[in-house]
Amino acid sequence: MIHQIRGLVMPILTTLLIACVAVGWGMDVFAARIAAAPMGAIVLLGVHDLVQRKHSILRNFPVLGHLRFLLEDVGPELRQYVVEHNTEGRPFNRDQRSLVYQRSKGLLDKKPFGTELDVYLPGHHWLTHSLETRPPLEDPARKLRIDVGGPDCSQPYSSSFFNISAMSFGSLSASAIQALNEGARRGGFAHNTGEGGISRYHEKPGGDLIWQVGTGYFGCRRSDGGFDPERFREAAASEHVRMIELKLSQGAKPGHGGILPGEKVTPEIAEARRIEIGTDCISPASHQAFDGPTGLLEFVSELRSLAGGKPVGFKLAIGRPVEFLSICRAIHETGLAPDFVSVDGGEGGTGAAPIEFSDHMGMPLLEAIVLVNNALIGIGVRERIRVFASGKRITSIALAHAAALGADAVNSARGFMLALGCIQAQRCHTNRCPVGVATQDPRLAHALHVENKAERVERFHASTLKALAEVVAAAGLSHPSELSPEDIYQRVSPWEIRPLSALYPTLSPGALIDSTAHGFLREAWNASSASSFR
Repeated sequence: MIHQIRGLVMPILTTLLIACVAVGWGMDVFAARIAAAPMGAIVLLGVHDLVQRKHSILRNFPVLGHLRFLLEDVGPELRQYVVEHNTEGRPFNRDQRSLVYQRSKGLLDKKPFGTELDVYLPGHHWLTHSLETRPPLEDPARKLRIDVGGPDCSQPYSSSFFNISAMSFGSLSASAIQALNEGARRGGFAHNTGEGGISRYHEKPGGDLIWQVGTGYFGCRRSDGGFDPERFREAAASEHVRMIELKLSQGAKPGHGGILPGEKVTPEIAEARRIEIGTDCISPASHQAFDGPTGLLEFVSELRSLAGGKPVGFKLAIGRPVEFLSICRAIHETGLAPDFVSVDGGEGGTGAAPIEFSDHMGMPLLEAIVLVNNALIGIGVRERIRVFASGKRITSIALAHAAALGADAVNSARGFMLALGCIQAQRCHTNRCPVGVATQDPRLAHALHVENKAERVERFHASTLKALAEVVAAAGLSHPSELSPEDIYQRVSPWEIRPLSALYPTLSPGALIDSTAHGFLREAWNASSASSFR
């Protein structure tokens, strides 16, 4: 339907122009001007929409696209109507797109009248402020950084606290990839390639890359689909590749592989993924290059060596806790360890997933961070392994919440997609994204102006970290790393509140090793095995 409407826009504008001429030919001058003026104005508006570079939707849908902005203008009134007429007692979830749009465009990101949330509903949480505030950190976009790289890493990386999460070329358009990477280059933060390999559009701008290696080994793949060490070594040697992330699973569809149909495998996608043009691109559900927890750590060590000592870690969504505890047992017994762990929450997004997987599989992010953080503390290796968190982290409070529970840094896909101009049309899987973000249709992708969107990506990153620095300073702290579970309170019932430290207690260092840990973590540790995930 979108393509039909888009295809009709220019014929309609042309018809209107012809009509203007015809009307003017058959009428006196004064009447012709009156009749032709509105039609001429519409034609001129359509031409303006086609040549302007700020709004992708107007370039793809001239004139008609203005209806969206009209709806945005009445958005606050519609939200208030929903709040006042919500008779089912559910909390109203404010649309965060407007916040991202405001920050990415450099607009005022403030609002009047105070909170629209029901602060007495269970689940509401807040960051505690201090009567002894501190001045916010200056230039937080450049200074909020962490060092990634354990003792076996000879090329550690200074990572921003806030980075672009994994999104592949193929899922996103070439224009979108270029804009993300250019924004990352300008802002000094990292861009995760997604499992689709390193494309020319990742490397052309020159931004820092986290190369994600998935189960399909795209970019380092043999003809039979297995892992190719020499191809990996060649790609990892790129000056733009700063870290390597081995993808075990993702929050939106854990335990589920993916397929890109052969008709969508263009020459450029085939080049990035090292596959044949026009052949089905299959991502198995699990890895074939290693087996078991110890095998995983040995493979991570091999990748680090092949990459010349660059940081290597893995990304996973938490399923059975015993499986992550088995990895921890293997770390304890072998001494091998990743440089970082990326924790993806079950609420994370994707271009396409079965609804059963996206809604009902994968541990939610906050509980997953707590488990991973406690497990690494419990075996005494937390200081050498960084923890990245991802899963609908967009606002500064969401970043602070993750940091308080143990994350060293945060990755976001949704926030940066919105900064690109994504309107959440939910057409990612149809190749018909109306704003050119999640499509391989060159007619639609052309509307996304790289320079303009790169500026928005950079600005969103900077303004979000500025907001984070402000809330951290309001809590009387200097850096997000100083946040703890005691700094955030949550309502657990209409008449009871608790700090997160009471809901999510933190283990003492080595508690799993010396048998002082209790509860399900202790049970999972006792059931774990370094040789098997089960």
